[in-house]
Amino acid sequence: MNTLIKSLAIPFVAGLAGAALWTTIDSQESTSRYGLQQDFSATPSQFTSDYSSSALRADPPISFVEASQKSTQSVVFIKNFSGTDPSRYSMFDYLFGTGVPPQQVSTGSGVILSNDGYIITNNHVIERAETIEVVHQKRTYTAKLVGTDKNSDIAVLKIEATNLPEIKRGSSRNLKIGEWVLAVGNPFNLTSTVTAGIVSAKERQINILGGEFPLESFIQTDAPINPGNSGGALVNISGELVGINTAILSRTGTYTGYGFAVPVDVAVKIANDLIKYGEVQKAIPGMDVVEVTPELAEDMSLTNMDGVIITHVVNEGAAADAGLMKSDVVTKVADWKITGKGSFEEAISYYYPGDKIMVEYIRNGESNTAELTLQNLEGTTGVIKREFYSSGLLGAKLEAVNTIERDRLEIPYGVKITSVTRGYLRDMGFRDGFVITHINQMPAKDPDEVGKYLEKFSGRLQLEGVGPNGQPFLQSFNVR
Repeated sequence: MNTLIKSLAIPFVAGLAGAALWTTIDSQESTSRYGLQQDFSATPSQFTSDYSSSALRADPPISFVEASQKSTQSVVFIKNFSGTDPSRYSMFDYLFGTGVPPQQVSTGSGVILSNDGYIITNNHVIERAETIEVVHQKRTYTAKLVGTDKNSDIAVLKIEATNLPEIKRGSSRNLKIGEWVLAVGNPFNLTSTVTAGIVSAKERQINILGGEFPLESFIQTDAPINPGNSGGALVNISGELVGINTAILSRTGTYTGYGFAVPVDVAVKIANDLIKYGEVQKAIPGMDVVEVTPELAEDMSLTNMDGVIITHVVNEGAAADAGLMKSDVVTKVADWKITGKGSFEEAISYYYPGDKIMVEYIRNGESNTAELTLQNLEGTTGVIKREFYSSGLLGAKLEAVNTIERDRLEIPYGVKITSVTRGYLRDMGFRDGFVITHINQMPAKDPDEVGKYLEKFSGRLQLEGVGPNGQPFLQSFNVR
């Protein structure tokens, strides 16, 4: 028995010794291979000090708790109740239900701008709404629509409440690429949801907005944004509002990498205009511009691709009065360096008609400056208020064509069709943006006269004008 124990013990001890030797060798090789000269016998404090000075040190994770707590209380849930949807109503509903198709309900988010109940959101969140409800901290309010702006996709609501937690505003102009941001909203009806990411880019144009003068200078972020986040807050790590979440870049309809927000400096200026005037007081520079491409830069012998190229100057507009010409390259507006069309449009958006700004531009390779007196849509410098003739029978609003549109469409006058819903004009095939210049060969100039004439007319009706794309039309209808 002793002999058996000795024969088993010797290999066992040898194995232990060999394992210990291999561990020592492997540890030395690992230390040499990765360059870590750590003394594992050191005290915890010594180890921390040595490790923190190594190349593999990582900063402690950023906490978004404070920013989340500050911002979520100022973000609301919005319900848009619009027309009925017959496609969602079955024969069983007609046989056993009320006989009325259910109302369509869409949802989104909004941000409390003031403690007395003004809320900013996206135009597309409340578009075509018959009733709007705002839910805040489990309380539901019926909201009044103060105003909308399709050019920027911004809308303002008002609820009857006091002492609401208005959000603290930051500055989108000072926002840096690479800075942490949070998207706060209600995706997929999940209220008070917070996601984190960074600012991926600024002054982005993705060509999604409607309106006559679409203003796109989006903040791009990789913070996850999904349906329902629209109109919600994009905040910095201090919980300050820096943007209004508006769109995603996706082929699926859900988040796949990037979201876009209207800069807060732009959004708040537009919201204030809607609250004070009921209409955005848009400053018009009197010119159309395009991005500088490598091909254009080469053709024009430009040394870089900053700035925008003027492609059209409005007759008797601000640019023409300042002496600017087609093919001039605008490189600076006031103190704002122009890097592309997005930055040009954003820079102009902060001003009002009547404001005077200095513009730097290049002509024939030489730098020049000009003072631009910005105008409104009518070519003047005062406060402008758009006036409509609204008709339920026609199913649309009618307004006079402004100076800028007359110049673009090359027409002396006209009445534009907007806000088309179910009614007379839609049945004829008209949509938003059509301009009527003649009715039965008579000039169409005044929206009130045109609206009342169309409401009462019966017989053979001939309408002449231009479509949204500038194409002329001449159509005849039999009206009963």
